[in-house]
Amino acid sequence: MIRIAIVEDEKLYEKQLENFLHQYEKERKETFEIMLFTDGDEIVENYRAQFDIILMDIQMPFMDGMTAAEAIRERDSEVIIIFITNLRQYAIRGYAVDALDYVVKPISYFAFSERLNKAVRRLKKRARHTIIVKIRGGGIARIDVADLYYVESRNHTMIYHTADKNFEASGTMKDAEDMLVEFQFCRGNKGYLINLAHVDSIQNDYAVVRGEKLLLSRARKNAFMEELTNYWGEGK
Repeated sequence: MIRIAIVEDEKLYEKQLENFLHQYEKERKETFEIMLFTDGDEIVENYRAQFDIILMDIQMPFMDGMTAAEAIRERDSEVIIIFITNLRQYAIRGYAVDALDYVVKPISYFAFSERLNKAVRRLKKRARHTIIVKIRGGGIARIDVADLYYVESRNHTMIYHTADKNFEASGTMKDAEDMLVEFQFCRGNKGYLINLAHVDSIQNDYAVVRGEKLLLSRARKNAFMEELTNYWGEGK
């Protein structure tokens, strides 16, 4: 089951989006759990990363969609956001909050279903995968790839930075790269292998990963940016 929130203050579009979702369910044999919100402040209040996809109107009276998305991103880096807007130029700002895409009103089912396809594909790519690394001092650790932010090579030690803790392991950066390249990890410089799913933004010569700045080397920056742009464009 895919959990979807519709955040839309206009009843006409709220109902249209809900009908489109039901149509998509029947055509693609998916199952959706849908919740409705009439303003950005409603979804932000008590938000606890309970949705897979958010269909977010941008222009709303109390809290606009961009502000709501920024607040949500502080708590949830994984939820897929698709903006619904009257004006295309507003939606371009969505890249700042890692929005998957946007749909311009009036909404056609074809345009909507194309964006939803991208979102569903992204979700299915997030199936759990684990890797096993040899821990320095003995033993092994099983690491969930989705929870691995980046791998660092420091003083001949491999450090796997995860959501819960850091693991110091033996091996080489090439070993790590061979294990993780199929899961959209990319070298930022000779010392960092970065999970593109956790890149929040690019600031000058740094990739911001969960609030931490990782330096992109001059030699690798262009290739990294190309990989990241392709990843965002395809839908994680």
